[in-house]
Amino acid sequence: MIDVLVAGGGPAGLAAAIHAALAGLDTVVVEPRTAPVDKACGEGVMPSGVAALRGLGIQVTGHELRGIRYVDGTARAEACFRDRSGLGIRRTTLHAALHRRALDLGVRMVAGKVGEVHQRSGSVTAAGTTARWLIAADGLHSPVRRTMGLEMPGAKDGRYGLRRHFRIEPWTDFVEVHWSGEGEAYVTPVGEDLVGVAILSRCRRSYDQHLAGFPTLTASLRGAAATDVRGAGPLRQRARRRVAGRVLLVGDAAGYLDALTGEGIALGLATARAAVRCLAAGRPQEYERAWTRLTRRHRLLTGALLAAGRRPGTARLIVPAASRMSPVFSAAVHALE
Repeated sequence: MIDVLVAGGGPAGLAAAIHAALAGLDTVVVEPRTAPVDKACGEGVMPSGVAALRGLGIQVTGHELRGIRYVDGTARAEACFRDRSGLGIRRTTLHAALHRRALDLGVRMVAGKVGEVHQRSGSVTAAGTTARWLIAADGLHSPVRRTMGLEMPGAKDGRYGLRRHFRIEPWTDFVEVHWSGEGEAYVTPVGEDLVGVAILSRCRRSYDQHLAGFPTLTASLRGAAATDVRGAGPLRQRARRRVAGRVLLVGDAAGYLDALTGEGIALGLATARAAVRCLAAGRPQEYERAWTRLTRRHRLLTGALLAAGRRPGTARLIVPAASRMSPVFSAAVHALE
């Protein structure tokens, strides 16, 4: 019997496996896809996420990010990170670095899906493997969360994300969030000649139809070669709780509100670390409280922005208000670093 079985080999799952290996726990990751795995992602890592990667022994390269900028027509508001930089990094580059680190630490990778989960008093069995603990990091639409009866119905107005890369020299070292009455476009420089543009909206339209709603951004991208579109959603996913016997949910599987504040990677890394620390200390029941604490600021700020942006008229007031109240905007960004 192994110590930890991790369902899902994305960033959160690999981070959990690395933390477990560093704690001396025998760990196996079950993942059906071949590394590196790509997905629709804003690809901006907040400073806390960069620090978490370094804590895992991972040095990744990308485009250094100085802060966050909101844009709506001629209105702008920006806030620089305080003491550390963020990082714009291709999702595949990040995944490959985490995968290599896990393998170097002796984590075993098994190709497959978890399927049914069976618990006993001192063990849990899934994917033909018996372990002391199962960490479910199997993503936004977590099969383990659903199988364990931990999934709650999602919101009817849940949002969707679309991402595409453009072959163009970045014009900024900020993550630019372009606002419209129907959603946002997130511009993240991820290389010397590559920019990622992710669009979030409740409206189900094509990528080009969404992009047309951001004329300033469209002008900046004119003539640039573009990659295929990747999509994800609905983004809002709710879990009844994060601990069920010997099963712990981390990353997006633990519940997700929205990508609006760009903290997905940082929160995934943080919750993975917290889950393993609770297991290593023999106090798995404390993980629920740790998850609540780690995600509180994200849930409050993201919830407030979603509420404000729900109506087109109100959404168009967000950037002018942030511009006029720059100390408040800076404080909000700093709280999420």
